[in-house]
Amino acid sequence: MSYVLYKSSLIIGYDACTMNTAASSRTGDTATPPKAQAAQPAAAQAPAPAFSPLYQQIKSLISRSLQAGEWKSGSAIPSETELALRFKVSQGTVRKAIDELATENLLIRRQGKGTFVATHAEAQVQYRFLRLFPDQGDLASQGPAQRQIVDCRRSRANALVARKLQLRTGDPVLQIQRVLSFDDVPTILEDIWLPAAPFKGLGLERLRAYPGPMYALFEEEFGMRMVRAQEDIRAVLGDSEQCKLLQTGPYVPLLSVERTAFTYNDTPMELRYGLYRTDKHHYRNELG
Repeated sequence: MSYVLYKSSLIIGYDACTMNTAASSRTGDTATPPKAQAAQPAAAQAPAPAFSPLYQQIKSLISRSLQAGEWKSGSAIPSETELALRFKVSQGTVRKAIDELATENLLIRRQGKGTFVATHAEAQVQYRFLRLFPDQGDLASQGPAQRQIVDCRRSRANALVARKLQLRTGDPVLQIQRVLSFDDVPTILEDIWLPAAPFKGLGLERLRAYPGPMYALFEEEFGMRMVRAQEDIRAVLGDSEQCKLLQTGPYVPLLSVERTAFTYNDTPMELRYGLYRTDKHHYRNELG
């Protein structure tokens, strides 16, 4: 890919026809006289190219490399100096692009070591999408969650699952059920749907054998990184089977959290319905 610097802006995929027209205007070969140009209808005028700040363009290029798998999860990316030479921009521009990617949890800076591709296996990242906090202490003090995979099977997407995952009704999906416990107390019951094609070979035994977070498994073994999520929250009463798995009474209120997780290019890759006990935990969302 070539990069053209134009008036301190990086132009990606600039229209060759526009450039040819500009050239012909200078040479006088086929250029339209200025008065004739002004007389043309507005609809015939070529739209002006939309420019974005240079660091945003560099951020986009780095994101493309992340999506293409040029740098794997957990690995170091080139230094700011190397990236500045690669994209023919200043180190300050690269630094600003990396700062935004770090804020979005796509990259992690390590003092004295460099910048690394974020992974859900990292302690500070693996609970990135989990907003349930203990009433006493914090996530670190309560220790890691104990994961019990209840079921994993292939099924067909119903209309709702298909719409959320941008599939067709009847497309094959993987349906997973698991329980997360903290301090040996079942706290979260999750039903998860994944499109079957990107997760070929994933089954019950593989899920139970993997010791880390599920999102880390998706990254390491299927090259699928979840970069953002959207949640809808409401209060519900669980049914008898759900209450049994969570070891609660039949009329205990639960927090229902519907999450859609997206990989790069805003492609939905997971639908998750979670039921959260809130007798010892609360939901926290930081704004601003």
